[in-house]
Amino acid sequence: MQGISMVMLGVTGLLGLVTLLVPVAARANVAFSLVLAAAGIVLGLVVGNASMLGGGPVADFLGALGHFDLSSEAFILVFLPVLLFETAVVIDVRRLMDDLAPILLLAVVAVLLSTFVVGFALAGVSDIGIIACLLLAAIVSTTDPIAVVGIFRDLGVPHRLSLLVEGESLFNDAAAISLFALFLGMLTGERQSDVLGGILAFAWGFAGGLAFGYACGRLVCWSFVLLRGQSVAEITLTVAAAYLVFLLGEHYLHVSGVVAVVTAALAVSYEGRTRVSAETWASLVDVWRQVGYWASSLIFLLATMRVPEMLAGMDGGDFVVLAVLIVSALAARAMVLFGLFPGLTALGWAEPVGMPLRAVVLWGGLRGAISLALALAVVENPRIPADVKSFVSVMCTAFVLFTLFVNAPLLRPLIRLLGLDRLSPSDMAVRSRAITTALTEVRRRVTDAAADYGIERDLAVELADRYTERLGAAEIQVGGDAALSREDDVRGGLMMLADREHAIYLRHYHEGTVSGRITRTLLAGAARLQDGVKTGGAGGYDQAQALFAGFRWRFRLALALHRRFGLDGLLSAQIANRFEVLLMVQAAIGELTEFARTKLPQMVSAEAAATIMTTIAARMESVETALAGLRLQYADFSRALQLQYLERAAVRIEEAEYLRLRAEAAIGHEVLKDLLAELDERSRRLARRPALDLHLGPQELVARVPLFTALSQEQLAEITGLLRPMLAVPGDSLIRKGDVGNCMYFVGSGAVEVWTGTSRIRRGSGDFFGEMALLSRERRNADVVALGFCSLLVLQARDFDALIETNPILRECIHEASRSRAAPRPVGAISNT
Repeated sequence: MQGISMVMLGVTGLLGLVTLLVPVAARANVAFSLVLAAAGIVLGLVVGNASMLGGGPVADFLGALGHFDLSSEAFILVFLPVLLFETAVVIDVRRLMDDLAPILLLAVVAVLLSTFVVGFALAGVSDIGIIACLLLAAIVSTTDPIAVVGIFRDLGVPHRLSLLVEGESLFNDAAAISLFALFLGMLTGERQSDVLGGILAFAWGFAGGLAFGYACGRLVCWSFVLLRGQSVAEITLTVAAAYLVFLLGEHYLHVSGVVAVVTAALAVSYEGRTRVSAETWASLVDVWRQVGYWASSLIFLLATMRVPEMLAGMDGGDFVVLAVLIVSALAARAMVLFGLFPGLTALGWAEPVGMPLRAVVLWGGLRGAISLALALAVVENPRIPADVKSFVSVMCTAFVLFTLFVNAPLLRPLIRLLGLDRLSPSDMAVRSRAITTALTEVRRRVTDAAADYGIERDLAVELADRYTERLGAAEIQVGGDAALSREDDVRGGLMMLADREHAIYLRHYHEGTVSGRITRTLLAGAARLQDGVKTGGAGGYDQAQALFAGFRWRFRLALALHRRFGLDGLLSAQIANRFEVLLMVQAAIGELTEFARTKLPQMVSAEAAATIMTTIAARMESVETALAGLRLQYADFSRALQLQYLERAAVRIEEAEYLRLRAEAAIGHEVLKDLLAELDERSRRLARRPALDLHLGPQELVARVPLFTALSQEQLAEITGLLRPMLAVPGDSLIRKGDVGNCMYFVGSGAVEVWTGTSRIRRGSGDFFGEMALLSRERRNADVVALGFCSLLVLQARDFDALIETNPILRECIHEASRSRAAPRPVGAISNT
């Protein structure tokens, strides 16, 4: 056997070995990565003696491995993009953003600090040279989360701990590899030992990688639209993107390919799941998990197979240097975790990270295959002196083995010692209530289940009695659990609702009721609710929901473009988006209200449930008020949009009925296919949102103002040319008391409120305001605020003077209204005139 057959035997043999090692790791109760590393070292020892086995498949397999002469560049190009993309695409981006500050601190600042602390510490105990020591320090700064996360998953540690470690590893490799390239260039003479130049090169690589990766991630998400429904092609696109982004970034743009791949994957993770179907996204995640599993397993085996030759030159004196390396690496990491982390919290840039979590992150900084691959790159470089090659090879390999075979096995006992594998008192209380709720339901339904299966009733009664005993014990435990404060109880209940709201929006998207664009807005709002509850409890929830229902920066930008340049297209789209968002929020709150009424009292105290119900009711009132304002102003669009949503729901119901008929063999496959194709066409038609007319045409608005009805056609044409349409939104401050008057307003539709300081006056459709300052040449004497969406006509001061000079009737009407308004009003009076 030779050539490609040997390669295939080697690769498939390694994958088969990986499969066999899974039960070994489970039986030994150790991390799978440790078993892989041990197997790789053993293979590295026996591969050279394959000829002693004679012939046969085992000898050929070992011989094939002996011919696997993978270079360090091959390790990085083949495996690194896959490992990075797989980790990033399945990560919870919203949760990652919550801890972005501590993650970047670990990934960038910690790498820089570790590199220089470790480098100078090594320079003090060896005569190899400071640049070589810094090079080694950069190599061992890369972390490998695979073994750590596996242990975390087994023990059920807090999700935040796993997120910190995984998030660190995503950007850590980029920083370490950038420093590695910098010091390698200095050592070979390809780069000057220029500190400022090195800092600028590092910053350019990191920032450029972020920008390029984000652009590529958005391009991939946009391409999903072109490939809609072609799930195999959509998944293939992400695989191609992982490698293309890395190669283009590294070799053409000279930015960090690692950062670019991570950023692209995060963009796909955040936006892609609302660009493809739920089934496609689930398949995409499964494919990447599988590919990532193969890549991580193979790179561990292949890299650790090189360990025996990389440790060949180690002697007794190297143990002192190794001890310094281990201690200085831990010390540098501790400086960041215990010295800089509290500063982030004090500045308000991150949530507090407890001492136990920091201790585990400190000890859990394992190194792995990437460190070995970088050390191999040094060994393969012909321009590196032999003593430096030996130093880097031995120290890096020994340090990696120390973290794998000392740090990793002790990590599990450390987590148990610190109690991170146990639920908090508040979680225990929720757990006890969940058990009570579940057992109550099981006891109620077990008799029905017995009747369904024809089981004797006395057996059902016996089993129900057992559940009654368990229920009694659970209720005693609930009473014995540490009582939660009312604030914590409310916080827990609101977090349940926020999580449920997130799930509701995803369900509506998967059912085809709402578009991906609107879903992303809804999910971002739900995430802000979750963040608000975590940081501020009920008050944080109220602030987040007010922000959710408010006008965001995109809406404000569209409004500014409309008022400044008369551009209405973007504003029309933003108002339509707001309509859809509020419609879906209203539907979600309806579901949440029912959940809070029926299920929540089983999970929180009655007092907390009542508080939450009050909060939800207030939120529903706020949303309904906002929707009412939109419906009043844009009644035709409101009816068309609601009808479209109802039609989308009808299509889903119709589809479910066809699938049911097929499952019951009432219709054949061909008939079902034809029916679903027709439904698909209707779904595509319903995906196009109705057009929203802002009704801001000058002629249309002028016709609504009674003041202009007596004017001739020529006069109407003249005044129409002078008036500028403007849309005001609820709460807009149109006039401020004390300002210089430079225009007046005519109300085409909607209503405003005038506050003089002593009384409130409402102006509605057909009315006008702001004329008094123009007539008197004095400053504004009142504040005017829009009560809802208002279509206004604005007349500038310079045009006002010319208009009333040439239109006596108009001049008299405006003067008469001004004299009437100048008359004193009772203090506190509210008038609609």
